[in-house]
Amino acid sequence: MKKILLVDDEDGIHLLYREEFEEEGYEVVSAYNGDQAIEKFQEEKPDLVILDINMPGMNGIEVLRRLKEISPELPVILSSAYTEYKQDFGSWASEEYIVKSSDLTELKNAVKKYLQ
Repeated sequence: MKKILLVDDEDGIHLLYREEFEEEGYEVVSAYNGDQAIEKFQEEKPDLVILDINMPGMNGIEVLRRLKEISPELPVILSSAYTEYKQDFGSWASEEYIVKSSDLTELKNAVKKYLQ
C-alpha cells in the first residue's frame, strides 16, 4: 500500500483528505506543522507528500526545500488556498501546485500520476 504524508495545519483538511485517499486505497499519515512533517517523513518513509504552504512556524516552501535535500526524488504536491505562492521560486521544486478546492479531482489525479 502506498503511503501519503499529509502536512496541513487545518483539521478539516486532514479529515477530508484522509477519508478520500484511504477510500482510494492509500495509507495516510498526518503532520500539522513543518517540524512534524520532517519528523514523520523520516519515521514513516512516505511515497508522496501533500504539503500546505501557509502554516505557523516553518512554512511549506521551507519544508519542501528540506524534504528535497533529504530525498530529491520524493514527489511533493503543494496544496494551498493561495495562488500567489505559485510564482514563488521555492515552490518550483514541487511536482505540482494545486489550489485547494472542495473538488478533489485534480489532487487525486496528481497523486495517481506520481504513485503509479
